[in-house]
Amino acid sequence: MFEFVRNLAHEHEQVVPISVFVAILCLCLVIGHLLEENRWVNESITAILIGGIAGTVILFLNKVKSSHILRFSEELFFIYLLPPIIFNAGFQVKKKQFFQNFITIMLFGVIGVFISTSIITAGSWWLFPKLGFFGLTAREYLAVGTIFSSTDTVCTLQVLHQDENPLLYSLVFGEGVVNDATSVVLFNAIQKIDVSRINSRTSFQLIGDFIYLFSTSTALGVTFGLVTAYSLKTLYFGRHSTVRELAIMVLMAYLSYMLAELLDLSGILTVFFCGILMSHYAWYNVTESSRITTRHIFAMMSFVAETFIFLYVGMDALDMEKWKMTRLSVGTLMASFGTLVFLILVGHAAFVFPLSAFSNCLNKHPDRSKPLTFRHQVVIWWAGLMRGAVSIALAFKQFTFSGVTWDPVNAAMITNTIIVVLFTTLVFGFLTKPLILCLLPQHVTDTSDEAQGSKSPKEDITLPLLSFEGSASTNILRAKDSLSMLIERPVYTVHFYWRKFDDRYMRPIFGGPISSPPEC
Repeated sequence: MFEFVRNLAHEHEQVVPISVFVAILCLCLVIGHLLEENRWVNESITAILIGGIAGTVILFLNKVKSSHILRFSEELFFIYLLPPIIFNAGFQVKKKQFFQNFITIMLFGVIGVFISTSIITAGSWWLFPKLGFFGLTAREYLAVGTIFSSTDTVCTLQVLHQDENPLLYSLVFGEGVVNDATSVVLFNAIQKIDVSRINSRTSFQLIGDFIYLFSTSTALGVTFGLVTAYSLKTLYFGRHSTVRELAIMVLMAYLSYMLAELLDLSGILTVFFCGILMSHYAWYNVTESSRITTRHIFAMMSFVAETFIFLYVGMDALDMEKWKMTRLSVGTLMASFGTLVFLILVGHAAFVFPLSAFSNCLNKHPDRSKPLTFRHQVVIWWAGLMRGAVSIALAFKQFTFSGVTWDPVNAAMITNTIIVVLFTTLVFGFLTKPLILCLLPQHVTDTSDEAQGSKSPKEDITLPLLSFEGSASTNILRAKDSLSMLIERPVYTVHFYWRKFDDRYMRPIFGGPISSPPEC
């Protein structure tokens, strides 16, 4: 039987490995469905465990040489697997909750990454040599900080219920997506730094490169989203074929991602905001049948890509080549792994709790309890402890060439990354459901979430607007009142003005229902 399998694999070098991997992927989906109601297991953990079992079998068939049937590379991840995941995240996001909490999400997803990266970089730079782990350069230490600052909130989001905890779900989801995008942008910015001349200007150069990449990538995604929405509204593809509507959305989203990568921008940010704009405008310009099909297809593509990645991580954990090449003692390897986990715990806590307090100050409102309680903060902190696909991809991009490395130090960092991803996903992921059920019992109504989700800025505040008919003194008073409200309640004020601008100018051009009639 084994000889027959070997001969078959030799005759069809590409078809057989892909067929086997797809079969394992189907098995993973079926088992994940059967274990969906399990208190301890989720889709990510199921994929990793099945990947580990499959890797063990393949390792045995290959006479303890390799557990791979496919060779993972950063190109495979960044070009084929990541775009559908991020685009679906932007397309499926609850825009009202996301933008009402936009400042908090950006605090966690942008400022938080800088804080976490600084702590992990400084901690590893100081502790690794003391543990006997030598050989990393200054650029690689900076890269390590960004690699392990990228979170994976899939485990937590599979437990949280969006209808029961809309505020918490929005923050965890938003931080996860923005965090991944920020980590990749920061990683790319680090690659451009001249580490041989690190001085006081280096940090300003890094921040400048980051702001440039972040802003231009976002602008490109917004542009593609608006162009797609306008094209669907004016040309009305559904008149002849609803398939064209879906095709133009998928292809334009993918084109935005590839163009961003071609221009050395962040494809993640571009395709994410492209998805948001398409969902906000373009989705209303297609036929009813296309709306249903579109959401299902995007969700399916994202789900398969995520499962693919975690399945491969489970297999890659048994790659004997990397383990033999590390040349580190088991004690040193475990000590460096423990150091990284400790720095991840400290790095995430260092910004979640202080920035949550700052967010509560920004979201102050009369007769409203603090939107982020201590229990919420603990859940947000816990959700950001797990590392996943982006960490794996960035590690492969930094420490391998097309998925292969012959350097012992690089091999040690790859194995460290795999161990961290496995440990955080399995151990922290197993404890996610019990922790959330303990902190946020489902039978208890989250009053702060309901208040956050049910009240819109329009209901909460009434802002005075300038009028051409009014006198100059009246307009000055109105401007002062608007400015004072902006200072007191910045989140709700900005969101209120954006809704009025969106209803009056954007939706009539690009499509979508008007949420409320404009006020004079």
